[in-house]
Amino acid sequence: MSDTHKTLLRGAKLLGGEPRDVLIEGERIAAVGTGLDADGATVIDATGQILLPGLVDLHTHLREPGREDSETVLTGTRAAAIGGFTAVHAMANTFPVADTAGVVEQVWRLGRESGYCDVQPIGAVTVGLEGKKLAELGAMHDSAAGVRVFSDDGKCVDDAVIMRRALEYVKAFDGVIAQHAQEPRLTEGAQMNEGVVSAELGLGGWPAVAEESIIARDVLLAAHVGSRVHICHLSTAGSVEIVRWAKSKGWNVTAEVTPHHLLLTDELVRSYDPVFKVNPPLRTEADVMALREALADGTIDCVATDHAPHPHEDKDCEWGAAAMGMVGLETALSVVQHTMVDTGLLDWTGVADRMSARPSAIGRLTGHGRPVAAGEPANLTLLDSAYRGVVNPAGFASRSRNTPYEGRELPGRVTHTFLRGRATVVDGKLA
Repeated sequence: MSDTHKTLLRGAKLLGGEPRDVLIEGERIAAVGTGLDADGATVIDATGQILLPGLVDLHTHLREPGREDSETVLTGTRAAAIGGFTAVHAMANTFPVADTAGVVEQVWRLGRESGYCDVQPIGAVTVGLEGKKLAELGAMHDSAAGVRVFSDDGKCVDDAVIMRRALEYVKAFDGVIAQHAQEPRLTEGAQMNEGVVSAELGLGGWPAVAEESIIARDVLLAAHVGSRVHICHLSTAGSVEIVRWAKSKGWNVTAEVTPHHLLLTDELVRSYDPVFKVNPPLRTEADVMALREALADGTIDCVATDHAPHPHEDKDCEWGAAAMGMVGLETALSVVQHTMVDTGLLDWTGVADRMSARPSAIGRLTGHGRPVAAGEPANLTLLDSAYRGVVNPAGFASRSRNTPYEGRELPGRVTHTFLRGRATVVDGKLA
């Protein structure tokens, strides 16, 4: 590569701290300091802006192959870049399911071609997500996509023997099973969180114990076989306690929380607006506060969007018939600023840890989640944290519009995103 394009970020607040200049040369950070010489570089005035390592999402639904009406790898990675992400993990519940080396390689190649962020495919745990027999875990790992994370997300691996076998299998290559914790019998016909609101509305309740019982079982299984388990979209105070207990034992357990579970509660379901229908469901205010505290103290390792795009016909219908899920890539950092930073629970160093370093470590991603320092890959995000704006999905880069934040004022706006030194977002717009 003879192309050593140079960019100088002038006066950015590195992880929210003192202003620094950051010189990018080619794909790497060449220098971090004060009063750096521009010397032919493109200069970006970053005064007052927060400089973070590029964000990493462990849980994204890109919908390709098979549901390109809701999202594609291209549109999803554009949405990711706008949200400040430089890498996303693409969930396996596509059509066909990403349960073979062929499908994960297809998704990986589409990610390489899109160029807006890195796409790391997640492989299915079981064939066709049917929970009956293990998918080609070894072949997916050995493929060009180099899969390390496996999940039947959208469905729970509810058979304890299958879950045990999966945990044992991935030990060979330091893989991890990411579990969608939902006991299927306890959630048949469930439409929302089981509690006061579900009783008043007469909607089928989704008890917290349906999540917690699977987490309890799986941390025990992971400990028994000496493997790694990751808990997807943890949503209850009880789940937090189980993960905290498992970690206190020194077991290899990690967990994520979505932005929407840090902010929204089941009270919103009173509107019967299907934009608030999601799996796992929105819980209570007490759960939300427990999740925030757990993210702050490190019990929950990271924020993951669970970006779940749906075409309008799957949401523009009565509650019972509506699909579950919300788009989240373009609002995630704003929601985290609102719920965690502006409340004093996390500083920007903490945000960099929970939204870049830790998700990278869990997914074993190389080149992401690195410090902002000379010699490191230039995967970077600049945020105008003083910005306040009303969420308008009409302007989204995602192909879908199912955001629960429409019309809500949220803080913070990503102004620039850099993927290996190349700007993917400039002044808040796709480059």
